[in-house]
Amino acid sequence: MGILQNRVAIISGAGTGLGRAASISFAASGADVVLLGRRMEKLEETAALVKAKSQKDALILQTDVSEEQQVLDAVSAVIAHLGRIDIILNNAAVFESGTVLELTSDEWQNQISTNLTGPFLLTKAVLPVMRKAKYGRIINITSGLSWNGAGGYAAYSAAKAGLESLTRTLAGEEHEHGILANLYNPGTLRTEMHATGKDPAIVTPDLIRLASLPAGGPTGTIVSYG
Repeated sequence: MGILQNRVAIISGAGTGLGRAASISFAASGADVVLLGRRMEKLEETAALVKAKSQKDALILQTDVSEEQQVLDAVSAVIAHLGRIDIILNNAAVFESGTVLELTSDEWQNQISTNLTGPFLLTKAVLPVMRKAKYGRIINITSGLSWNGAGGYAAYSAAKAGLESLTRTLAGEEHEHGILANLYNPGTLRTEMHATGKDPAIVTPDLIRLASLPAGGPTGTIVSYG
């Protein structure tokens, strides 16, 4: 019996990187995992790894989290298939360079839509289910760029700063409903978005701890790797 036994976890950006590592780790800890992402072939690869590592079948839902109707349809599908939603890992991200002067409005909006609006839409869609159950664990992936605003990553930095504020607001609004919302900063990971860094699997124990916090546990906090 794993620590996430009988829990249902939705993981966005599950096709690669941290999302893939978390999907495998959550399933190995007993959760039924739901894989969200835009690229079906990548989601299928993750599902195969989940099956190989945990013997559990993942639910694949090709979803662009920046599109509200797609998010609503995905949440409805999860309830239809699994009957509950206990955990959200808002991990989907777009990481592209660009200074304030260089960015076009479309480039800005593309990053804000995925990195900030996406977590808002998925969280909003799931909250009624979590409120009814009086239980929820929401983990939003953030970055050190949210506070130091590194030059050349204006949209990404702004989106992550907004996500941190959204998470603190959510924590205050939903604590009375048994829902805990926290941020996780994994540091630099070796993924499709970044060629160097840690293996994403190294940080997944931290995510499992946040996903399995007890009632009355911390909320509105930032946990950083190391």
